[in-house]
Amino acid sequence: MMGDENGFFVHPSAVIDYDCRIGERTKIWHFSHLMSGCTVGCDCNIGQNVVISPQVILGNNVKVQNNVSVYTGVLCEDDVFLGPSCVFTNVINPRSFINRKEEFRSTLVERGATIGANATIVCGHTIGAYAMIGAGTVITKDVPPYALMIGNPARQIGWVSEYGCTLSFDENDEAICPESGQYYKKRDGKVFRLSLK
Repeated sequence: MMGDENGFFVHPSAVIDYDCRIGERTKIWHFSHLMSGCTVGCDCNIGQNVVISPQVILGNNVKVQNNVSVYTGVLCEDDVFLGPSCVFTNVINPRSFINRKEEFRSTLVERGATIGANATIVCGHTIGAYAMIGAGTVITKDVPPYALMIGNPARQIGWVSEYGCTLSFDENDEAICPESGQYYKKRDGKVFRLSLK
């Protein structure tokens, strides 16, 4: 056990390069590698065999499951969930014999979004807040907040609440999350959570 004096936990088999910023109460597990210049917020959980590349930023309370590589150009806001073996890219047309490090495209995963196991996120896109990306889905375009996406290429099949429950909208384009009681409104093809009905 390492890092307790700094307020975070690092398993002895993990590798933490210099100049990494790691928040309090974060846990970094077996065989993971945090590369120089990355930022990991407070209360994060970095599973086994995870790579966090230089300049990656993970917000607070981000959960990264086993076997995920988060490449340079990826920014995950607070409360993001990255499922087992999900994949990020950062070059749109990679070739082993051409150096394209100056052509990295950014990927933004907004607050509360979930990326399911074995999903692939093609670089240069935004995953909207609280969106749900199903297992094995391939994202090739921007995803709106609260969207439920499945398939290859991804298609939207509905909307979810902040609690991850499917939303059923009535004739007034209104829905209530069955778990939280939160109220949602659909307007102009977008979903918004409202504080009161």
